[in-house]
Amino acid sequence: MESNWAAEHLQVIRTLMERSALYRRALAPIMLYNGIVGSVAAVLAWRLRICPPKAFIVYWALVAVGALAGSLLLVRRQALKDKEPFWSPPTRRVTQALLPPLVAGGICTVGAFLRPPMIRGLGPPVTELWLPLSWVVLYGCAIHAAGFFMPRGMRLFGWGFIVAGCALLAADLARDELPHYGTAHIIMGTFFGGFHLAYGLYLYFTERRRAAA
Repeated sequence: MESNWAAEHLQVIRTLMERSALYRRALAPIMLYNGIVGSVAAVLAWRLRICPPKAFIVYWALVAVGALAGSLLLVRRQALKDKEPFWSPPTRRVTQALLPPLVAGGICTVGAFLRPPMIRGLGPPVTELWLPLSWVVLYGCAIHAAGFFMPRGMRLFGWGFIVAGCALLAADLARDELPHYGTAHIIMGTFFGGFHLAYGLYLYFTERRRAAA
């Protein structure tokens, strides 16, 4: 039993290494799609002045569902194009790596929605910015974990979320004044929009140069 598990594990690792270039090509449209969704959602939220904590949480939760659904469709299209099963052992490994931080983010979201906490007596979670910044950090942890099965750039991409999110969280805890209502949307648009767009464009143009060479 143990020898079979070890053989399967080694086969999954070998397959992931062989497909690293394929995953890199598939990541470009996924990153661009998520970047566009995040950027448009942030601009729309700013224009609509979505400020109440529960409205903020519901709005961005729906945006996340849309981004996830679109990403899964892009992955499925790539699998069909390459005549490979969608739910393959490598895909399961990547999903297992992503799940713990994403589940933690979901639990924080549900808790904040059901009972918005008061921090330092200044206001609800959106006012304090801890919830969107927690999403940023936990998402970075998920990307970093999945990056061990993907090109090295994904781990660096995850570190960008983690380091920048923690730095902004520390800065938020150190200040006393209330932020503008749109600050949380700027954070969401910058990280989930701008960061994805930048990395997607990088992958797109580097892959074009590799194909031309």
